[in-house]
Order: sequence, then structure tokens, then C-alpha cells
Amino acid sequence: MSDTEARPRGELTTRTLAMPGDANPSGDIFGGWVLSQMDIAAGIAAGNRAQGRVATVAVDAMSFIRPVYVGDVMCVYTEVEKTGRTSITIRLEAWALRNRLGSRVKVTEGHFTFVAIDEQRRPRPVPQL
Repeated sequence: MSDTEARPRGELTTRTLAMPGDANPSGDIFGGWVLSQMDIAAGIAAGNRAQGRVATVAVDAMSFIRPVYVGDVMCVYTEVEKTGRTSITIRLEAWALRNRLGSRVKVTEGHFTFVAIDEQRRPRPVPQL
């Protein structure tokens, strides 16, 4: 199945337009920018599950599949993969809409782990569902 026939897995969490300031001279978006966008989306998903503040503790896996270009809309989809006593692992997929409206292609996927923290920035239990 090609990317254009495949469907993203998870919930759409963020959509961001890749701008010229995020690119190298060849017009490819920096991997660090992509990583940052994924961390933002994963933090939103983890914070929702934790019902409060969270902190990134690990990028357990991340694969760059295709480049993101200036003018692409990067859509990050998230789903809670695992919940521990104080930790939450989020599975992510990033898909690009080429030239804002074009075909949708999977560009990145990964797993990020967060810890729920309290007001003193110390680990706290994740609430049961």
C-alpha cells in the first residue's frame, strides 16, 4: 500500500506549516524542527492522558522516512501506547501534505516517553482511567 493510500494512525494532534526559516539552503526542513514539532504533539497527548504537567524523558525511537519541504503542512498524529505508574509512552506519526494541499505522505514516526510531574517538578502517579 502506498503512503497516499495509507491512513495515519492515531489522533491528529498538531498541524504546522513548514516555513523557509525552518529549512536548509536546499529547501529541506531541518530534522531538529521536525523533532521539536513531534515533541510538542507528544507532550499535548501525554499531558491530556496525565491530566496535568509532563516532561519528556526519552525519545525511544524516531525514524526519518522522507524529507519535509518548505510549504508542506506537517500533521502529527499521536496515540498513547503504554502507561506506567508515572510514565506515558506516546506513539507518533508525522505526515506531510505536500505544498499545503497536495498528496499526504508519511515522513516520520517515533515513540516518546514522558513522566507526569507535580508542582515541584517531581514524578507523580498517572491517574487511572
